[in-house]
Amino acid sequence: MDPLFILAYAVLGCVAGFAAGLLGIGGGMLLVPFLTALLTLQGLPLELVVHAAIATSMASILFTSMSSVRAHHQKRAVRWDLVIRFSPGIVVGGLLAGGAVFAALKTGWLALFFAVFVGYSAVQMLINRKPKPSRQMPGTVGTTAAGAGIGFLSGLVGAGGGFVSVPFMLWCNVALHHAVATSAALGFPIALANTVGYVWSGWSVQDLPAGMFGYIYWPALLVLVIFSVVTAPIGAKVAHKLPVNTLKRIFAFLLFGLAAYMFYKAGLSFGWVG
Repeated sequence: MDPLFILAYAVLGCVAGFAAGLLGIGGGMLLVPFLTALLTLQGLPLELVVHAAIATSMASILFTSMSSVRAHHQKRAVRWDLVIRFSPGIVVGGLLAGGAVFAALKTGWLALFFAVFVGYSAVQMLINRKPKPSRQMPGTVGTTAAGAGIGFLSGLVGAGGGFVSVPFMLWCNVALHHAVATSAALGFPIALANTVGYVWSGWSVQDLPAGMFGYIYWPALLVLVIFSVVTAPIGAKVAHKLPVNTLKRIFAFLLFGLAAYMFYKAGLSFGWVG
């Protein structure tokens, strides 16, 4: 791989790791648009580039989530009771998305889905609508069902689920710092289930470019992981020092920017833009 691309992936890994710790988003929401751009520059086929970006992003979350959650756990911020209740549904939803639906969707639809859903999540975060004081997390069945939805949606966009799980937990009156920390912990089962699905569904694709393992581009993954695991704990420490409203604004505006770029990529795929 060209040294300039190695440098670009290293910088991206540092930023994504920091974001993973700071916002509990696994880094995937940040990684996918930039990976899409870098993989396009490296010459991956248009019909494959978004699939590879999403799968590579998700695989990296296996490592950044472990690094991030360790720092959050030291602050006693992770709600492990919620992690246990979310996880079975997350695994089922992730396997369904990564192993069955993902390969069937064309690049343009994946990019458009990413843009619309992330933009919606940003609006919900920015308007800061207060939940009813009496609302609580659902029981085991309800939380497991919510986990299935989170795992499925995460598998389609290559993210650790924080863009869904954090707003959902806030809606259920879980404190923001607990929601961010718990979301970071949920990143591991989400990433594990979906990564297995991406490898399995991509295994039968003919004439994959060099460096592909299923849909995962492993040279980029290796560089991303090395640098993101270093900066994820730093982001987690900063998260516990920032005020709640500042965290929400950072989260929302980051998502708006990423949604805009992926909408542009969808436009290119569908021929809406030149």
